[in-house]
Amino acid sequence: MDQARSTKHQLVAVYLKQHHLDAVLLSRRCNFSWYTSGAHNHVAEAADIGSSWLLVDRHGARVLANNIEAQRLAGEGLRGTGIEVVEFPWFDGAGQREVFAKLLGPARLAVDAKAPFADAPLLGADFDRLRWVLTAGEIERYRALCDDTVSAIESVARAARPGCSEVDLAAELSSGLRRRGCLPWVLLVGADDRLERFRHPLPTDLRVRHRFMLVTCAERGGLLAACSRLASFGTISAELARKHQAVANVDTALICSTRPGATLGELFSIAQEAYAANGFPDEWRMHHQGGSCGYLPRELKAAPGDPTVALADQAFAWNPSIRGTKSEDTILCRPGGAELLSRPTDWPTIIGQWKGRCLARPDIRVL
Repeated sequence: MDQARSTKHQLVAVYLKQHHLDAVLLSRRCNFSWYTSGAHNHVAEAADIGSSWLLVDRHGARVLANNIEAQRLAGEGLRGTGIEVVEFPWFDGAGQREVFAKLLGPARLAVDAKAPFADAPLLGADFDRLRWVLTAGEIERYRALCDDTVSAIESVARAARPGCSEVDLAAELSSGLRRRGCLPWVLLVGADDRLERFRHPLPTDLRVRHRFMLVTCAERGGLLAACSRLASFGTISAELARKHQAVANVDTALICSTRPGATLGELFSIAQEAYAANGFPDEWRMHHQGGSCGYLPRELKAAPGDPTVALADQAFAWNPSIRGTKSEDTILCRPGGAELLSRPTDWPTIIGQWKGRCLARPDIRVL
């Protein structure tokens, strides 16, 4: 068992002891990828729950999978991990019941999602916390993922031309991410008046005349990077420039305030204060401000009064927005200050400012 998975297994073992359990049965993609350090148990990309099950007890872990998935998992995703794959025929319901009964037995069990032949209670939300603090290996993988996500989104934006459609841009971004080994979990494109009207613009056949925004949450090895970039064909208006400076200032306030020990409620209050200080006191009401991330696009979204404490080596993605503009990147919470993981590279920046602190944030690129 490698060091990362040994650490994760110890976390689960402690959880089992604290909750008087013998084992947990995990089928959610986030938990499967987290424990296995990057393996996938899904087939349908839009599904939260995979088609194979990970059984973890105090002694180790095994995967239950039908014969369609077992070969891929044993030969690729779990190769070299030491995790045994227990196979059953996909067409044999009785055989599946037998495998589950043999492995689960009379164990005191909890599950992260409803499972066949396992009448067990659901895990509490406290199990999710096991995913929050990233190991050294995960942080390195996260940095590489964020580099590739930024490369994809910025290269697509730079290559855009007037008259291309939102779906054209979405296709190019999806392709760019796929070529870099990333799976787009979230892919938004908003152009012109749709960018003004909607905070979550699903791409349409609308053709870009003046401005557009690209947004993605890209997954690789279970980890997810969040990133947004905006571009304009021609000079932007003074009003839009004012809005974008304001949203960069709010983003700077959030990023610079993200330190271990700060609560999500406190960080949300800082965002509210920053919106008001920059002349847009009610814009926070129009969209969530982001929050912690990692093995989900958002583990928790910040909300007023939320007592949840930010942890060292926990990932966050803030996404403040003002009508027509937005600022979003993925960061790592560190004792000495946040580390920008998806920082702008071949992209113009604007200096966000908050109470004497300054931070380079992505500007609206003029093409």
